Amino acid sequence: MGKKILMFLACVMMSAGLAFAQQLVTGTVIDSETGEPLVGATVKVKGTTQGALTDMDGKFTLKNLPAKGSTLVISCMGMKPVEVQAKAKMNISMEPVSTDLQDVMVVAYGTATKASFTGSAAKIGEQQIEQLQSSNALEAVNGHVAGVEMFNPTGDPTNNNPTIRMRGISSINAGTSPLIVLDGTPYSGDMNTINTNDIESLTVLKDAAANALYGARGANGVIVITTKKGKAGQGAKVTLDAKWGSNSRAQRQYKVLSEPGLYYEQYYAGLKNYATNKLGYTDAQAHVWANNNLTSTNNYGLGYNVYNVPAGQTLIGTNGRLNPNATLGRVVSYDGTDYLMTGDNWLDEAYHNGLRQEYNVRVTDASERGNFLASFGYLNNDGIVDNSNFTRFNGRLKADLQAKPWLKVGANMSYTHYSADNVNEDGTSNSSGNVFAAASQVAPIYNLYLRDAQGNKMVDKNGFTMYDYGGKNGAWMGVGRPLLGNSNALQNQILNQLGSEGNSATANGFAEVRIAKDFKITSTNTITLDETRGTSFTNPYYGQYATSNGMLSKSHVRDFTYAFQQLGNWGHVYGKHDVDVMIGHESYYHKYYTLSASKSNMFDPTNMELAGAVTEQSSNSYTTEYNNEGYFGRAQYNYAQKYFGSFSFRRDGSSRFHPDNRWGNFFSVGAAWVMSEESFLKDVKPIDFLKLKLSYGEQGNDNIPDYLYTNTYTIVNSVGGPAAKPARMGNKDITWEKGGNLNVGVDFELFKNRLNGTVEYFWRKTSDMLFSFSLPTSFGYTSYYANVGDMKNSGIEITLDGTIIKTKDVKWDLGLNLTHYKNHISMLPDERKTTTTPEGYKGYARGNFFLGEGLSMYSFYMPEYAGVYNKNTWQMTNDTKYDASKDGLSMWYTTGYQMTTKPDGTREVVKDTNGEKVESGKRATTTTHADAKDYIVGRMLPKVYGGFNTRVEFFGVDVTADFAYQLGGKVYDSQYASFMSPATSDSRGANIHEDVLKSWSVSNQGSNLPRYQYNDTDASGLSSRFLTRANYLSLQNLSVGYTLPASITRKAKIEKVRVYMNASNVWLWSARRGLDPRTAMINSGYGSSNASYYSTVRTISAGVNVTF
Repeated sequence: MGKKILMFLACVMMSAGLAFAQQLVTGTVIDSETGEPLVGATVKVKGTTQGALTDMDGKFTLKNLPAKGSTLVISCMGMKPVEVQAKAKMNISMEPVSTDLQDVMVVAYGTATKASFTGSAAKIGEQQIEQLQSSNALEAVNGHVAGVEMFNPTGDPTNNNPTIRMRGISSINAGTSPLIVLDGTPYSGDMNTINTNDIESLTVLKDAAANALYGARGANGVIVITTKKGKAGQGAKVTLDAKWGSNSRAQRQYKVLSEPGLYYEQYYAGLKNYATNKLGYTDAQAHVWANNNLTSTNNYGLGYNVYNVPAGQTLIGTNGRLNPNATLGRVVSYDGTDYLMTGDNWLDEAYHNGLRQEYNVRVTDASERGNFLASFGYLNNDGIVDNSNFTRFNGRLKADLQAKPWLKVGANMSYTHYSADNVNEDGTSNSSGNVFAAASQVAPIYNLYLRDAQGNKMVDKNGFTMYDYGGKNGAWMGVGRPLLGNSNALQNQILNQLGSEGNSATANGFAEVRIAKDFKITSTNTITLDETRGTSFTNPYYGQYATSNGMLSKSHVRDFTYAFQQLGNWGHVYGKHDVDVMIGHESYYHKYYTLSASKSNMFDPTNMELAGAVTEQSSNSYTTEYNNEGYFGRAQYNYAQKYFGSFSFRRDGSSRFHPDNRWGNFFSVGAAWVMSEESFLKDVKPIDFLKLKLSYGEQGNDNIPDYLYTNTYTIVNSVGGPAAKPARMGNKDITWEKGGNLNVGVDFELFKNRLNGTVEYFWRKTSDMLFSFSLPTSFGYTSYYANVGDMKNSGIEITLDGTIIKTKDVKWDLGLNLTHYKNHISMLPDERKTTTTPEGYKGYARGNFFLGEGLSMYSFYMPEYAGVYNKNTWQMTNDTKYDASKDGLSMWYTTGYQMTTKPDGTREVVKDTNGEKVESGKRATTTTHADAKDYIVGRMLPKVYGGFNTRVEFFGVDVTADFAYQLGGKVYDSQYASFMSPATSDSRGANIHEDVLKSWSVSNQGSNLPRYQYNDTDASGLSSRFLTRANYLSLQNLSVGYTLPASITRKAKIEKVRVYMNASNVWLWSARRGLDPRTAMINSGYGSSNASYYSTVRTISAGVNVTF
């Protein structure tokens, strides 16, 4: 019995001892650089499954650990793992890894870290995308990626489709737009139907090693869009984001004469100069003649006089100034009604502020087996002119599941409903229906509205505000407006309608089957359908079509694509050797359908359906198809994460070529050496990472019109029967434009990742470029295409990102990128060498440019301005003597001839034995524009372009500013040229620029601007006078936010609350007020300014982002 009692006591003592020996461990995990707690860090007991996650304060608790000998392993995304001995109370610091180098980029058919990547790529993250206030996510690239240029001629919120150019110009006639890849599948739909709030990242692939696997469609670069998903270890999250803002006009107006009095004075000066120099009148006679014609309705006059002038007096005095007795606001009577003439600022009336509102909800969750996302978005973006609006509703469901250890499946589906009210004839400067053409061109002496004698805007019987049409096509005061008469584009924009509504859906499904540990097969299939129904309505009340009693057009467009993709991936690590091989097949099909019809003579203008009109107008329909198929493979190798190599190959077939030339073979090779892993650099403290990389590849470009390889015809009506009219002659030998791409670069990180960047040199050559060749009329066709011609682009890109300050409470980052490149045509076919320039270049003119061997594709070719004619410059001409009547006329350079001086001081031209003038070998000048010669006078392409940004974070506040810039290059400021043009019978009443006040005159003979004289059609003729520096600096985005302290939000069970203000398109600095080189470089005139486009829009918003 005693032994049993002793045994029992011993067991109790032992159990108690073991209990006391077990340990309770608590601690906090923080970021060593900022001192901030790390949320969601994993703390595990080494060699066991026991562990815990840190909470919102970075704290953790582990129970029942052995008293001695336990080792804790702490890991956290973006931090270097830490191993420490366990003790009761712990403070653990974790050092950040090089996040830039370890950041995963989505590349062609896979992912890669920057450290292991052999090609050239850049990534735009979620933070930058969320600051975007645009319906098109691609605008996030603007100014953020070296080597990428972005242009958009219009600010229309319903037509936000910028042109993107990557590493120069790759073709003269073929398309140069990059391929868009959405979640691994090529995407050709409207980017405005994708919710920017759904996007996690944009990866820009710039060289062949990065995008050769995409084959023909990737020849101009690739932008890979990756949508968001749940993140493992973070649990379920609900994020709400709402923003409200105001849209306003960002583009400033040219400095035109906005005061009616000043306008009359300048127009009078032009008439008086005409009377003096052309009609031979004395000064007094010219004064009388100019006043008599100033406001007359003949071919000299402006038609409108908005001033009351005392009887017996003139509107403009002999000093050329407005009569001080003249009073603004003249009442005229027409058809029994009194009207007040005052003049209006049409531009101010055309634009107004608009409301922008956007709401997004996102729900995510993730685990080791899968993740889930559901998102909903609504955008209503009112434009800054009447009937200009874009509305979009989005929904997305995305999920994947590791159903079995060997099977993973997933789906990604999105739906968008959108509607848009568009502007009429955006960009057509000579159209009476373009609100921007009218608003920018009509002088301030003309009424926009009809006003009664008391100045009140008048209303018609339908309740519409009455606008002055300046002619019989609408309401008027009995006085014709010479410029854009019989029209009022601002009322057209209100009464007419040009709109669309549509639905877009994308469905993507994939299955990943792991055959063995190192081998898996993935099949991804995607379908996209976009349907748009358009409506165009012309009102039956006013305008040139009012007699048709309303006109209505309907259109329906269907855009359908499918892409089937199969991939096989094998990878294995043999010690320090890491091998990865991928093979794949992809089939892409696109079909476009369009159907349209129109009627007139509507029963009810509010019934916007064809059934409500009775007179047939026209109808049409057609379809186009495109198919691309590719077989490809890639092999990658790295040794000890130090030496990297890659090789890819793709065989592509395109339906745009004849079956004999349909297939092409393309490849890329790349290599990289991480020098910082070598022993001779490993201990060099400033260097954290240093990598050299080299790649070369060749690709094809099939971004050309369909059916160029075969003859095409248009079906026409021939005496009541159908007939085929030749449209274009085909060429079965047409094939790919081929591009070779070389990239050499250095990636680096210095000073514990406080400074990182990339420096790259690129070289691109495009061979077998497509050209159009003219044909004799006897062929029945006007032209055909053939592959001839080469072009080269080369340049340097630099990207730098630095952290200036980094403490627990303050962080200041700076970023900069710049690109310098040159472009030239290296070979043209002999058939295209139709012209030799005075500089000796051979090629041909196209618009304002000359395309010649050795020249940039966008080399301006036009007369060169030489100043004004006067007694000091006349000897530069081929004139025989000084002619005072030419004083102040424009001069341009032309061919010079040998001259001899006669005893009376006059000159004569030397002639040879055949009576031909003998050239001097030097340039002369001429005052006749038709006699001027064309010269190479500059290029459009910039010398340097890029962007820079800064972000400051302090005590929960964050401030971000993004800039874009361009240096060098020129644009032809045709809008300025128009404002500087003297009036003619066809342009009377157009706005006049303030610079005209600096023109040559008897009292201002030192001016380099020609005299302002009515009907001088040469004065503003095409010439280098209007070439303007294309330099600009733009403040693209300004953002200020505040994140509430977690200690406050946690009490409401809210993870994060951030309030913010965003401003986009904040300001632009350029060489001339009103000129925006970003729009001038890509509009319909390529290199020409045009104020007849929708202004860029400034948006200022306030919002709140809440995460539960």
